[in-house]
Amino acid sequence: MVTVEDVRALALALPDTIEKVDGHRGGAGWRVHDKLFAWERAPSASDLRQLDALDRSWPDGPVIGVRTDGLDVKEALIGSFPDVFFTIPHFDGYPAVLVRLDAIEPAHLAEVVTDAWLVQAPKRTANAWLAEHPPVAP
Repeated sequence: MVTVEDVRALALALPDTIEKVDGHRGGAGWRVHDKLFAWERAPSASDLRQLDALDRSWPDGPVIGVRTDGLDVKEALIGSFPDVFFTIPHFDGYPAVLVRLDAIEPAHLAEVVTDAWLVQAPKRTANAWLAEHPPVAP
């Protein structure tokens, strides 16, 4: 099982990333040039009420949120890996998914965190990083 510490290590290894604690929820968030790309996410009372109304529940283990490259990517992740990714009404129309850390493989987490960083990083920074880390062919 991966942990928030694993997320922290992955995020902070990416260029220009800082960690900042959310004053509202108290969890850590990781930003590139002040753009949030991954964050710890605990449910609010409103989240729990909305999920209860939908006959759904918040998972027991730790959860993070990550930005996605649009709503299509969000839906593809949820559809392809429903045991790993989920969403809540609060994120309707927002390009982000919630990730169950106790259900994701370490390599998949690295990919998701990196993709979220690439979405938020300035183009020049992202392109420089991609030039140094070309995709691995399947």
